[in-house]
Amino acid sequence: MRKLNVALGERSYPILIGRGLLDRGDLIAERLRTPKVAIVTNDVVGPLYLRRLEAALDEAGIAYTSIILPDGEQHKTLETLNRVFDGLLSSHCDRSTSIVALGGGVIGDMAGFAAATYQRGVDFVQIPTTLLAQVDSSVGGKTAVNHPLGKNMIGAFHQPKLVLADTDTLATLPDRELKAGMAEVVKYGLIRDEAFFEWLESNMSGLLARDTDLLSEAIERSCVNKARIVAEDETERGVRALLNLGHTFGHAIEAGVGYGQWLHGEAVGAGMVMAARLSERLGYLPADQCSRAIALIERAGLPVVGAGLGADRYLELMSHDKKVEAGRLRLILMRAIGDAEIFADVPVSEIAAAIEQCCLR
Repeated sequence: MRKLNVALGERSYPILIGRGLLDRGDLIAERLRTPKVAIVTNDVVGPLYLRRLEAALDEAGIAYTSIILPDGEQHKTLETLNRVFDGLLSSHCDRSTSIVALGGGVIGDMAGFAAATYQRGVDFVQIPTTLLAQVDSSVGGKTAVNHPLGKNMIGAFHQPKLVLADTDTLATLPDRELKAGMAEVVKYGLIRDEAFFEWLESNMSGLLARDTDLLSEAIERSCVNKARIVAEDETERGVRALLNLGHTFGHAIEAGVGYGQWLHGEAVGAGMVMAARLSERLGYLPADQCSRAIALIERAGLPVVGAGLGADRYLELMSHDKKVEAGRLRLILMRAIGDAEIFADVPVSEIAAAIEQCCLR
């Protein structure tokens, strides 16, 4: 088992990475105020792993109730969130009950937001079962639901008490989901870790072949980067914004084509290509490094061509993004592989040109 720490003072918490951790109810018990939890999962992950988790909780002496939601980004809404509250209230869950998120990024975000708001805040534990969730969304305390006008626009910062990443759950992950998770892995190399990017260039084939040791290494190195950034800037007032490389473009794709049509990681992959091309157009990123970035995104099995929404529609959707501040759109662009910066003064004409360069017509 690999153990990392997210250093947030009294709210610090461990990230545990390894095989068979889903059966370790004792690891969860250590982080609970009282031995009672509400498990939130979905109708895809639940049949695979819910009974194992319930058995582990039984063995650890933890009482539980389980809430099963429909699967998919299209269900990441306030309406679905209310089903979590219905389950909590009908099971008489009080402020000492902890919520356990068992699933991918959608479940983690919704269960976390429920935890942030139920009775003004209860503890929660993340048990991510997708690569994307294990390397990114389960760490850092961002919780939210979507709105038709923008992704993750309704939410809160609420840190978990524990992140338990059982790498065995990746064995049942569809290939498309595995590749989508690679977008967030590649992102860390592009924004701040050139050595990790080079490691990914050497090992991408093995990662896609599900080599367990390589996946564990990629998850750990991704989480190290994420944990350091979160410890430095928990509520995204500065450096944490770098984690949004490609996301502003990607969120526009997701909202523009309809939530669930593109997986989040697929949209981020295409969005990172747009960010790289825009960086090159502005003279920030050398052409050879832009080509290397796009080549690795493509090798990861991710889209390198965006949805054909048209530049005007992209810009309209991007204007609703959380990265808009004082009416100015902040974009994450690259100076080099492993060196990203926040820019708030990019000419709209250049953004539009980069979008058209990278999208279907």
